[in-house]
Amino acid sequence: MRPADELRDAVPRPVWWDGVQTGPRSEPLTGRQRADLVIVGGGYTGLWSAIEALTEHPDRRVVLLEQDWIGAGASGRNGGFVSESLTHGIAHGEAMWPDELDELQRLGRQNVEQIAELLQRHDVDADLRRCGKTTLARTAHDADALRAAVATYTRRGEDVRFLDRDEVRADLHSPAFVGGLRISGGGLVDPMALTHGLRSIAEKLGAAVFERSAATGIERSGAGLTVHGTHGRVDTAQVVLASNAYPPLLRRLRAWVLPVYDYVLATAPLTADQLESIGWAQNQGLTDAGNQFHYFRRTRDDRIVWGGYDAIYHFGNAVHSKLEQRDASHRVLAQHFRQTFPQLGSLPFTHRWGGVIDTTSRFTPIFGTAYDGRLAYAVGFTGLGVASTRFGAQVALDLLAGRLTERTRLKAVTGTAVPFPPEPLRWTAVQLTRAALAREDETGTRGVLLRILDRFGVGFNS
Repeated sequence: MRPADELRDAVPRPVWWDGVQTGPRSEPLTGRQRADLVIVGGGYTGLWSAIEALTEHPDRRVVLLEQDWIGAGASGRNGGFVSESLTHGIAHGEAMWPDELDELQRLGRQNVEQIAELLQRHDVDADLRRCGKTTLARTAHDADALRAAVATYTRRGEDVRFLDRDEVRADLHSPAFVGGLRISGGGLVDPMALTHGLRSIAEKLGAAVFERSAATGIERSGAGLTVHGTHGRVDTAQVVLASNAYPPLLRRLRAWVLPVYDYVLATAPLTADQLESIGWAQNQGLTDAGNQFHYFRRTRDDRIVWGGYDAIYHFGNAVHSKLEQRDASHRVLAQHFRQTFPQLGSLPFTHRWGGVIDTTSRFTPIFGTAYDGRLAYAVGFTGLGVASTRFGAQVALDLLAGRLTERTRLKAVTGTAVPFPPEPLRWTAVQLTRAALAREDETGTRGVLLRILDRFGVGFNS
């Protein structure tokens, strides 16, 4: 069957939405209201901000504004990989913040541990599995790089093991891989179940959630701020801006955050024979080692979610629901899946979707304040926000409170990203960088452009 034909019957929505309530569950904001804290954006960052703020001060009035519905964006459609890293991986942390990396690693591990404890305490079944992941090498040069990385991981307190060709194929029955790095930290979660669980906790603590309530502007109002919406407004003392990939209400963020679309397929549930044919007994998350990497994992009902590879930027920072389906990217994913698991040639794809990722040039979020410290932002999680958004929310609340904490002392927090150039240079720079990354995947050699970008701590990634 040709790729175009085999995707014909795949429904255009995330597999995570099957069997759960989708769409708005609250009324939109109308009239004029008052709050102590307004949170703009109802994804993971916004939900964690509400939970953390109300845990600290239960008597606060916290209003959360979501332009669509809770779970419609990246938080309800991502791959569900739970990473302990706050630095987009050990190697990037070594390059950017070597003196702080041990502290960042400790905070990242602590963050995931506390998330697990909170979900258990509130009886949230988000299918959180602390199963780690394996990074897989498709080429000899990627295998060499993974082998060389073991010393760095171990020095930074990570429990890892290099798998040679025979070991990785004994674990995952695929002819595509020649090596791997088994990492014990982190795991997997059902992203939509996590979103619903966090919303439930936030509302139980007292957060007022308004869906279909896009914030259209912020202005000073006496000693506070007023957040304007289409049909209402909220007077508030403070604001957390958690808009991530969506058009920001602060002009400066447009220069720092690049919206990049990522595409995903999901298969039908595997039979017992199909599961036996692929191995994968530890059921861990899997990713490729290259720049253009796939990520894949199994769901509760033993489907395979298969995404990544393409990272598509649309001219002018375009973000729109019509960009969530891209035939070319879905066809490439289908082809790569068949090459990776030839024994599953008859397994149909049942779902196809896409979503937008908030990328920064340094691969990690940026933090800051505006309006004389009354507004704080945490944006740019670059595809690793499932867990680190909680850390980001805590940083934003620390900044609003003017607290000097172990988080706000970090250079990874106080520093900022190199801004992306304006259009049309932005689109051109992204395309040139994508081509250079693809060449490195093929050759194993980092070209001149990438080496120049490395010197300035700049890159492009999803």
